[in-house]
Amino acid sequence: MRELSAGEDADANTHLRFALLGPLQAWRGPTPVDLGPVREQALLTALLLRPDRTVTRQQLLDGVWGTEPPGTGAKVIPVYVHRLRRRLDAPGRGAAGSVLGTARGGYRFTPANAEGAVEVDVDRCEQLAAEGRAARDAGDLDAAAAAWSTALGLFRGEPLASVPGPFAAGERLRLTEQRLSLAQDLAAARLRLGRHAEAVGELYALAAEHPYNEALAALLMRALYAANRQADALDVYAAVRRRLVDEQGVDPGPELRQAHEAVLRGEAGAQAQAQAQAQAQTQTHGPAPIPAPPPSYQKSPRRQELPVDIGKFTGRERELGLLVADADAGVVTVRAVDGMAGIGKTALAVHAARALSAGYPDGCLFVELHGHREEHPAAGRQRVLRRLLRSVGAGEGEDSEDLDELAASWRAATASLRLLLVLDDASAAEQVRPLLPAGPGSMVLVTSRQRLTGLDADRRISLAPLGLDEAAGLLTRIVGGAGSARERAAVHEAVHELAALCGRLPLALRIVGARIQDRPLWAVEALAARLGDDERRLDELAVEDRSVEVAFKVSYGQLPPGEQRAFRALGLSPTVQFDRLTLAALLGVPPAAAEQALEHLADASLVQQVTADRYRLHDLVAAYARRVAATRPKEAAAARGGVFRLYVTAARAASDWGTSVPGADARDTGPFADWEEAAAWLDAAGTELVDVIGRSVAAGHVDDACRLAEGLVDYLTRQGRFHECRTALETALPLADRASEPRLASALRTGMGIMYGLQGHYGEARRWLTEALDLSRRADDPHERARASAGLGTFANLEGDAAESMTHFAEVARLVGELEHDDWLIGSVMTRVGDIHHQLGEHDKAYDRYTDAITLAERSGSPRLLGKTLLRLGRLQLDLGRPAEAAGALGKAEDLARRLGDVPLHSAVLDRLATAETHLGNPSAAADLRRRARALLDEQTGTDSEIVIRHQLVWYGAAAEDLTGARDFFARATNLPGTEEGRARVRRVLDALGREALGRDALGRDTLGRDALGRRGRPDSGA
Repeated sequence: MRELSAGEDADANTHLRFALLGPLQAWRGPTPVDLGPVREQALLTALLLRPDRTVTRQQLLDGVWGTEPPGTGAKVIPVYVHRLRRRLDAPGRGAAGSVLGTARGGYRFTPANAEGAVEVDVDRCEQLAAEGRAARDAGDLDAAAAAWSTALGLFRGEPLASVPGPFAAGERLRLTEQRLSLAQDLAAARLRLGRHAEAVGELYALAAEHPYNEALAALLMRALYAANRQADALDVYAAVRRRLVDEQGVDPGPELRQAHEAVLRGEAGAQAQAQAQAQAQTQTHGPAPIPAPPPSYQKSPRRQELPVDIGKFTGRERELGLLVADADAGVVTVRAVDGMAGIGKTALAVHAARALSAGYPDGCLFVELHGHREEHPAAGRQRVLRRLLRSVGAGEGEDSEDLDELAASWRAATASLRLLLVLDDASAAEQVRPLLPAGPGSMVLVTSRQRLTGLDADRRISLAPLGLDEAAGLLTRIVGGAGSARERAAVHEAVHELAALCGRLPLALRIVGARIQDRPLWAVEALAARLGDDERRLDELAVEDRSVEVAFKVSYGQLPPGEQRAFRALGLSPTVQFDRLTLAALLGVPPAAAEQALEHLADASLVQQVTADRYRLHDLVAAYARRVAATRPKEAAAARGGVFRLYVTAARAASDWGTSVPGADARDTGPFADWEEAAAWLDAAGTELVDVIGRSVAAGHVDDACRLAEGLVDYLTRQGRFHECRTALETALPLADRASEPRLASALRTGMGIMYGLQGHYGEARRWLTEALDLSRRADDPHERARASAGLGTFANLEGDAAESMTHFAEVARLVGELEHDDWLIGSVMTRVGDIHHQLGEHDKAYDRYTDAITLAERSGSPRLLGKTLLRLGRLQLDLGRPAEAAGALGKAEDLARRLGDVPLHSAVLDRLATAETHLGNPSAAADLRRRARALLDEQTGTDSEIVIRHQLVWYGAAAEDLTGARDFFARATNLPGTEEGRARVRRVLDALGREALGRDALGRDTLGRDALGRRGRPDSGA
């Protein structure tokens, strides 16, 4: 864009001037130009601030009207452009020669088409700001101050005042921030020049406009101190601190605290005064002569190589405090920062180095080691050493190619120096070690994606993503808070959503911020919607040479092939967190090998270690892992199959009736030692178990989804997690007909019936179990028929329908002989038969049935069946007046219930144990047991213990239910018409069930079962 020159001034009527740093205005020569209605001004603004760039009609529509476009839509754009051309172009120019040119798909502001010069005050302001920075960097503070003062003079109030539309709002915020930055730079320059009074006045005005800006407050404190107003400087700190604490709930940041400490120590004005004196000497005596080159190892002038610090540093206060903490002045201090790509390691190290720089009089050096850059190979140690030697003015040994010789020269050159050295992006500890200086009191800050465990570091800091509020703060400063309270609230919510979608990763946040700033027509909500698409998220997080995906790609590319495969596999994990067993199943390798791979990936900052044995991928890293895994579909399919089978194995091993599944091997617990280990592993997955089923469905692993849903029923219901159980079954049920095992269609319905029945929803339970029974009959599947019938019989009994209950148990009796493999199901039935004998007063037979069930439970590895049967046996012993024997059985049941985490069973056992202790003459122990039972139920449900004990049921029975229900059943049975017939029917069913159990050759009733009872012989039938 051209400026107004002297030659062009002669023809004043041919040039255009635009002023946007205030209300939008334009002039042709000295004559003001009427720019029309505010909407047309908004459209002109959108073109002026994008010179020589095509802006589409849709972009103009969005930028001027936002979410409320005119009824005519984009048709209004050409009308507005035509009107603006008539106002801005010289007569007779035509559309082709207009300063507002037409381009394919839109329009563009083309200054070259104007007859004369075109001047836009925003461009002039940016040019002056750049001139000021260049003058400052060259040491000419007077020129810098003059340039910045002129730039600030271009502002005529609020930029783009009264211009409507999202585009103008975004640019208004950007230009306001630019004005603030210029004012701060000008005040700092005047302070360093010793013009304290000018600086104080300007800073007071700025601080009043921006009461929470800590950088302004720190500058004002230094200016006041330099003007011999120390008390006023301390008052400024006190006021800002009080405002931050009372209104924001935060303490002042490091910059303001350091200014406060400098004022207290009397050091706040020293640096500015020294710089002012140096400037004055240069102006009086002219530049100093150029000194001769220093001899080897002679100190060169202090070298400052630290990169420019990013704007307002956000978060990381704890980590920053660790980096800038006092160090031992007698040694070289090394502090290492590691973390994943884009986590903000360099920004933190540079910020810390700038805070520390005043304490290192011999220089602050910065070296980019390129350890993880796609476009740069890692910096060779010899090249870096030669560069460092030149930085400290040491020439001897510089031409050598020998690493040891160069390292020795570096140590000799720095032995008497106190340096601050930042080594950024190291690839390994061996790259760093030769670069360490030798001067006591020196400090080295090292950043790397690797943990660099081979480097002796005073402090090692591993960075995590920013907190959500800190992440949102980065974006809020770009998006701004203009508009109504309602609009600000919407932007606040959208920015927080964006921050979360960026995984709170600083690199991703800055990319999104740059895109919003560069193209503010995009609504924040629309960008959030695109980032919410997992397939597109990484594609959206790229701008120019910055890309989240490229950063991850470099880390991935540096892994050995085996670890690359492990990384791809972790992208397929069905849960957010995982452990070595998960990775072992994904890869088909032993757990020890998987654990080693996880440790290596954690050292490379590609995996985050959550606890001692659990890990996770950052959300964006997980998206990249899924992307690279998708490039190898066969490998991915095998990995998914392996991990889904692991979950099925764990569910069956943790389930009391897992071995009851046809074809299941009770000895096959996979990588788990026993049911407790399997249950603990499932506990670690928490609420994500249902997600595993959903992901197996999505991946087409129908069998695994159905088997897992079936296996989790017992595990989830015994913990009262009924909602999760229902969701799991509802996810798998629609696919059951496609499973390779026909029985699963019935088994899942049985599970649904049991889930509803355990909550007391007997009608729903009956409906599902009836469906299961019908399907199993059509499929001629005796196993599933027996399970469904047993469930129907149990819940019919609890509903009070004695006749229906006995009908179903009679069917179970006919099927038992066909179920030689199913110790768990037969053991469950024997427990129920024992209950009925108990109520009939047939204690001898009840005892036999309970011992049958105990033996079967132990042989099938079913701790819950064992626990509930021991509970029933304890009740039998209490009814027989044998509290000591009851306490023995109940003690074993209590241990099992506690380990199972089965709250209803545990509470019921504690209640019966309390009764036994009461009979044994231990009232205090009994009271303590009852308190424990109530505490368990209060923690689980917050309801009355008696109600819960009687309503929380267990698999195919009422393990937590007192025998009142059974007594009621028999009371109802004996009151039915034809009492003797009813009793005879009950006995026939019981005898049939007992004969089936007694006929099993391997039952061994007098071995394991009796050992579990802790007593000898059977109870006397007359007891």
